[in-house]
Amino acid sequence: MRFRSLLASSVICTAISALVLSTVSGVAHAAPTTASATDKGPIGWQVYRQMDQLAMMRPGAVSRQFSSFDRTGGNDDGFVGTYSCLRTTASGCVIAERVGAGQIDSMWFTRDFGSMVNNGRLKIELDGRVVLDQLLQEVVNGKLGAPWVWPLVGNGEDTSGGAVIKVPMPYRESMRVTVQANPLFYHVAYRDFADADGVQTFNPADQALDVIAKLRGYGIRDPKSVATSRAPVSTGAVSAGKSKNVAALAGSGWLTQLRVKIPQVVASPRVGDDGRAFAIGGSTTFKVAIDPANSGVRITRRYDPQVGNQRARLSVDGTQVGFWESGPRVPVGEWRDQTIMIPAALTAGKSSLTILNEYIASDLDVNEFRYNIHSNVGGDWRRTDVMDVGPNHPGEEAAHGYTIRGLNWQGYRVFRYPVPAAEVTRSDAVLSGVRVVISFDGKATVDAPLGEFFGSGLGEYDTMTLMSSMDTAPDGWYTAWWPMPYARNATVSLVNESGVPLGDVTVETDYVPDPAVAAALLSGRIGYFHATKSAGNTVPNQDFTFLQATGRGVYYGVTHSMRGSIPNGNMRLYLEGDERVYVDGATTPMIYGTGTEDFYESGWYFRDGVTYTMPLAGNPAWELNGDGCQHDCTGAYRLMIGEAVSFSSHLRFDIQHGPVNDVAANYSSTSYWYGQSTPAMVESDVLDVADDASRAAHAYESTGETRRTLQSTFEGKDDKVNVTDGVAATTGPITFTLKLAPGSSGARLLRMNDQSEAFQQANVSVDGTAVGTWFQPLGNTSSRWLEDSFELPESMVAGKSSVTVRIVPESGSPAWSAARYRMLTKTG
Repeated sequence: MRFRSLLASSVICTAISALVLSTVSGVAHAAPTTASATDKGPIGWQVYRQMDQLAMMRPGAVSRQFSSFDRTGGNDDGFVGTYSCLRTTASGCVIAERVGAGQIDSMWFTRDFGSMVNNGRLKIELDGRVVLDQLLQEVVNGKLGAPWVWPLVGNGEDTSGGAVIKVPMPYRESMRVTVQANPLFYHVAYRDFADADGVQTFNPADQALDVIAKLRGYGIRDPKSVATSRAPVSTGAVSAGKSKNVAALAGSGWLTQLRVKIPQVVASPRVGDDGRAFAIGGSTTFKVAIDPANSGVRITRRYDPQVGNQRARLSVDGTQVGFWESGPRVPVGEWRDQTIMIPAALTAGKSSLTILNEYIASDLDVNEFRYNIHSNVGGDWRRTDVMDVGPNHPGEEAAHGYTIRGLNWQGYRVFRYPVPAAEVTRSDAVLSGVRVVISFDGKATVDAPLGEFFGSGLGEYDTMTLMSSMDTAPDGWYTAWWPMPYARNATVSLVNESGVPLGDVTVETDYVPDPAVAAALLSGRIGYFHATKSAGNTVPNQDFTFLQATGRGVYYGVTHSMRGSIPNGNMRLYLEGDERVYVDGATTPMIYGTGTEDFYESGWYFRDGVTYTMPLAGNPAWELNGDGCQHDCTGAYRLMIGEAVSFSSHLRFDIQHGPVNDVAANYSSTSYWYGQSTPAMVESDVLDVADDASRAAHAYESTGETRRTLQSTFEGKDDKVNVTDGVAATTGPITFTLKLAPGSSGARLLRMNDQSEAFQQANVSVDGTAVGTWFQPLGNTSSRWLEDSFELPESMVAGKSSVTVRIVPESGSPAWSAARYRMLTKTG
């Protein structure tokens, strides 16, 4: 459970104070926008500053990933670094390299159970300039200062086994990422742009304090910072087997926040958490955020009651307000919570409080694991901060200014709350059997289980993401902040297929009227919000599919519930599966990962079961032989805000189960994405280089060409299917003509080629005008077939029915390989 406080420094604190909690009806404020300065998606820090633009389509960007995945299709994804280096230089192991405009959006690493010490230095070069050259461990520890601080970076403790960098770094001409030593496991997610319009090279001197403040509010505050109106609040029962409409919105606008409270659901009892303890003369202090409009605050401490007779004084801003008292010792294995109410006289009008806990007495020491802070606003207890204590939360502790005197213990515990098994069973049934259904303009695009929609499908686990939250307090809310556009109307329903009658369900729906939305949806500039469920038993030798969609859209992430079937031994072997993502009909996956917990930006089976949450990825739930889990079960989420996957005709987002799809499990997932059903890209022509008639029809000419036949496979789901085709290797200029579809707004040229020789490079021109360098550093001598692509800007294709392409291989690079070229024309 990673936090979100806003109080790391006085400067950051000042930035945070501007992020007013605004859900008050009728407050004037800008609506989410329907216009964007670029079709590339947000560039640089706008990734986080323009969270209201998630619905915008991104036809000018292609999402890709470099990684250490096993090129043979096996499970050697980095254990000894076989496939980790694209090449080596004097600086070390090059793990990502690109020519042209684009943006690095995310980096993840793991080795040595999450320690980055043996990786040495991380060097990032953009447009020929070094923007970072520091020890990787120091970077992810946050030692460099803003913007390289938590949660834009996170180390092995923050992520339970991984290391992440979420600083968006745009470039106009080139990028290269080098690690001093072979890093073993890694991902570098980036976007390719057709041109550099609107792109400014990353400036590491920009501290982006507003972004840091926003991200530290994850799971607490709406990242869009948009004030709204509130639809009539829905309260009452939802009978088993029935559905209930809980909100109806008319006109054109945005649904901006959805909150649900179901008192019958109880928190899952099994909780892993880390903490600390202080002894005689000891104390702890930290700052927490509260709502200035509060009429009182409550603070709830989680503690281990096996240490008896703990007593500590609680002071707020220097005033004593109560005592933490545990009572007699409770047998090992149980959690306890205690809540102290802080009167409004000490809290009203304030945005933060300084907490001081001072040791008074104990059989051993006073321990603390987590503090939940709720502000009473208009009679509604809203969670406004969380202080999760412990050695697994270094970034969170630093952000809160946490200090401890008289440290006597620190460590991790997996205990249980005393919750009757029948209540857990009933709650799990509600979370999986009640569906959130939202229709926009007469079509249901959201149809997902209640739990997965808000972030946790295995049970009610405390989940805090940038876009949703599940507060496990008895009066806690489930909240979602996805901006959801509609042109004419929107309806929200709860469909109760759980078999459990629900009483006293409360639903709040916030919205912003916006007449511009209707035209934006009609034009295809923005897409409808979708939450799409996929569920079932895994199938041997087949990937599990999170989403298969046609049309145009942007994929932003997934909540994933995994139920393993291995009764003993390595019960978590299902986590060895890699994600594989196919875009717009390309045969080669644009994204190929290294393991399931790696996709969720952790490592080593989440450090053997240490749960965590960060703004963009987390593992809030792990169940073992109980609580509805027969064997081993994992709940995780991943949000891909910067590295969102844009598609113009088709998307398939898969993940393996086990090393080679060989481990049985039951998977359920809910994918979050925006889209329109009409495609914005069509295949307008195909040139078969091995076919003489096709060459003649496309005026194909080349010099220095050698033709042969290749039998091999593609990477990904078809890596056992041999494909035989002719292929040409060329050292001199190549020219050919390809047709475009009418109304072209850009194009993508795909090349099927032999990638047995890496670092093929060629200069490309269209109708005599240079458009860039086609650079492909990838290589694979096992699955030799590759389909890669080159983006053609709108200026080169607009108004044309065909183009003549000239490709000139770079001197000194391997021969240019091609078996087939396909032209995909962008039409929207």
